[in-house]
Amino acid sequence: MTTLNRMNNIIKERLRELSEERNIKILYACESGSRAWGFPSPDSDYDVRFIYAESIDWHLSLNEQKDSIDIPINDELDIGGWEIKKTLNLLKKSNAPLLEWIQSPIVYSGDQKFLSALKNISKEFFSPISTMHHYLSMSKKYLEACLEKDEVKLKRYFYCIRTAMAGKWIREIGTMAPIRLQDMLILNDEEINLLINELIWLKASKGESYLHSKEPLLNDFLKDTIKENERVSGSLKAARGSLDKLNTLFRETIKAR
Repeated sequence: MTTLNRMNNIIKERLRELSEERNIKILYACESGSRAWGFPSPDSDYDVRFIYAESIDWHLSLNEQKDSIDIPINDELDIGGWEIKKTLNLLKKSNAPLLEWIQSPIVYSGDQKFLSALKNISKEFFSPISTMHHYLSMSKKYLEACLEKDEVKLKRYFYCIRTAMAGKWIREIGTMAPIRLQDMLILNDEEINLLINELIWLKASKGESYLHSKEPLLNDFLKDTIKENERVSGSLKAARGSLDKLNTLFRETIKAR
C-alpha cells in the first residue's frame, strides 16, 4: 500500500470515529494545505478540514457551545472542522479559506446535495473586496519574510506566490481564485511560469525545512503583483448574497441530519 493510500484510509477512519464519538454528521471533508494547493513536499503533513452538523437539540440549547473541532496536530495530520452554523456565518462574510475548501481537488467525504447547494450559494456571497484584503494581507506578510534573508524557506515563497496570484486572479478575472496554483498561472508570462514550475518540481523533492536562495526575478514579480493588487483593493465590489438562502440551507441541513 502506498503512503498516499495509507493516509487516505487513516483520515477516513479518523473522520468516521469523530462522527461517532461526538455524535455529529460530517457533511464535507477535504484537503486544504499544500497538497490541495498543488505544491507539496515529500514530508508535507495532511491538512484535513471538514464541515459538520450538530443535532437539533444542540442548536436549541440556551448555552453558548463550541462550534469548531480541533484535533491535536501530529507529524502527519492536522484535522479541524467548523459546525454548519459557523460555516454559513463565515460564508456570509466571504471567508476565503472556506471558499478554497469547497474547491479542493482532494475530497475525503461529502454529502453531494449539501456540497452542491453550498457551492451554488457561495457564488452570491463571494466578495472581491473582502477576499482581496485577505490575500493581500497574507502576501505582504510572506513577501517580507522572503526578502528578509539571502535564503528563504521554499514553502514561504510558495505561500507568497499563491496568495499574490489569488489577488491577481480576483483583480483580473473577478471571481474567486482557483485553489490550485497551477490553474492560476494562465495569467502570467512564460518566463515567470517556467521559474514557478521549476520551483514546484524542486519542492516536490525537498523537505519542508529546505532553504532556497533568493530569486530576483520572482521577487520582482511578487512585489509588482502585490503592489498592483493593493492599488485596486479599495475599489472592488462587496457581496450581495441573500440571507434567506443561507437560512434555508441551514434549516434544511439540520433537519436532514
